[in-house]
Amino acid sequence: MNITLHVWRQKDAKSKGRFVKYEANDIIPDMSFLEMLDVINERLTLEGEDPIAFDHDCREGICGTCGLVINGRAHGPRARTTACQLHMRSFKGGDVIWIEPWRAKAFPVVKDLIVDRSAFDRIIAAGGFISAPAGSAPDGNAIPIPKENADLAMDAAACIGCGACVAACRNASAMLFTASKVAQFGLLPQGQPERDVRVKRMVAQMDLEGFGNCTNHRDCQAVCPKSVSVDNIARLNRDFIRSTLVADRRAAVGVGSAG
Repeated sequence: MNITLHVWRQKDAKSKGRFVKYEANDIIPDMSFLEMLDVINERLTLEGEDPIAFDHDCREGICGTCGLVINGRAHGPRARTTACQLHMRSFKGGDVIWIEPWRAKAFPVVKDLIVDRSAFDRIIAAGGFISAPAGSAPDGNAIPIPKENADLAMDAAACIGCGACVAACRNASAMLFTASKVAQFGLLPQGQPERDVRVKRMVAQMDLEGFGNCTNHRDCQAVCPKSVSVDNIARLNRDFIRSTLVADRRAAVGVGSAG
């Protein structure tokens, strides 16, 4: 099938970007979206032009690097699907497809469709850890964990950090990402010692990176390829309030706080 592409091209972070039109001919419907871009890039390379720069790695919906806004929707038209899992059979011959990078102040464009998502790494580094005693690994059944908590923690840990939630949010908020990382530790016994400090540090880093505020439109949940629930945002808010109350209580009785 033949389709028309309008691709965002930007030389670097300081250059002004623009959409460039490309004709993609004889595209096989069973190609993935990224394979289609590979075909375009092969042609551009043979013609001596600069290929389209885009992030990719596993191409199995695991790594979260293939973030693209396709026709105005993060990762394209299919729910619970990353751009690398999206196939060209989701489109039809003659379609016009607009492709652009994530749009957020905290995700500056590096080149073309590639953005710098290291802000996510800094949020995790700010508090995404647990204390663990040195020595041999403890027995897997040594700490009983309620199944509900284990399931909720696993659901939160499914977040692959792709940034679709930020791209979809009208405020470019990273609340769903941050909440999922807070939840995956805070729901388990191993994450309790740093629970209060963790949530404050991660929220503070999120604000420092320049992400916007959450206004509960749930666009983040709608485009998340792993269906991470906004319930985690409510859980983060409760933990944040709790951490503040704990700090106030410690201050009232003259006990030092690690936060």
